[in-house]
Amino acid sequence: MGGQERVALDLAGGQSGEGHRVLTVSLAPEPEGPLAAEFRQRGLEIATVAVAAGRDPRLFLELARLFRQRAVDVVHTHNPQPLLFAALPAKLTRARLVHTKHGVNPDSGRRLAMRRAAGRLVDVFVAVSQPTANVAAERRECRRDRLHVVPNGIDLGRFAPDSGARREIRRELGIPEQAFAVGTVGRLWPEKGHAYLIRSVEPVLGDGFHLVITGEGPERDNLVRQVGELARPDCVHLTGNRRDVPRLLAALDAFVLTSKSEGLPLVIPEAMAAGLPVVSTRVGGIPQVVEEGVTGFMVEYGDEEGLRRRLVALDEDGQLARKCGAMGRERSLDRYSSRRMVADYLGLYRRVVDAK
Repeated sequence: MGGQERVALDLAGGQSGEGHRVLTVSLAPEPEGPLAAEFRQRGLEIATVAVAAGRDPRLFLELARLFRQRAVDVVHTHNPQPLLFAALPAKLTRARLVHTKHGVNPDSGRRLAMRRAAGRLVDVFVAVSQPTANVAAERRECRRDRLHVVPNGIDLGRFAPDSGARREIRRELGIPEQAFAVGTVGRLWPEKGHAYLIRSVEPVLGDGFHLVITGEGPERDNLVRQVGELARPDCVHLTGNRRDVPRLLAALDAFVLTSKSEGLPLVIPEAMAAGLPVVSTRVGGIPQVVEEGVTGFMVEYGDEEGLRRRLVALDEDGQLARKCGAMGRERSLDRYSSRRMVADYLGLYRRVVDAK
């Protein structure tokens, strides 16, 4: 579960709220993933077409049958694999095809060729940031005249400073009330740079400085070993996946992201909406979100000293941290709401359906 899954949830929920009929198709085999319950809580219909046998041509026929039975007008795919599976069924049933590219997706060879072939069937190809759009154009993933930029949005009403949640989460994790707590939320993948983050803050970890890492993934065991070798392992908290991310963000004093590559990670607008200053690597669409010295700071990937210096500066200058957090909240609520995202996509849907 990551940002793009949350985008799909908020987008589907917003479209349904506007009176449209929305069917969410899961390509994952049983058991259902962690967001299935939330889709159902919003009254959204779910269908499962599992891709366990990924090259089975019956998969394409099953998707085509589903699209035809439900009289689907628009098929909207998120990231490469769903595009590869759904492009042809969409065309066979004369549905319009909209695709969203959330990140770099560094494929090459045969997989890139397959993505390019599927991309030629797309009616609207959306990138979540201008740098992501530039990558799509340079790699010839779609026709340039069908390429659009729609920044991600999310239900930001769930994110706000919360003193009660701050006390409860800190008590749960064992973080002193007066300690400066830095945190990050995301999949535990090598590209997310968690090992680099831990190395960066190691010299300043102590009773007054704690690090919180939330998420799951294949890097977990490596990170557990790395933390176990620290002088103060008790000051690093690996929480696993959490269903209460808004409350967890409220317990932090600053948010940090150390990814090697990104599109437009939604967790940054979420952290900003929670009133947190942000320190991030300068990658993907992040420079369009984090305003240097206004809502946070950026560093180059791998710059351990630079990252540590920025975090310590926020720790030592509470006024600066509060100012960046307040400006970040204002910017986030203005620019990255799910309502704006839903309106942008519905405008694109109407354009291609009217053309049909």
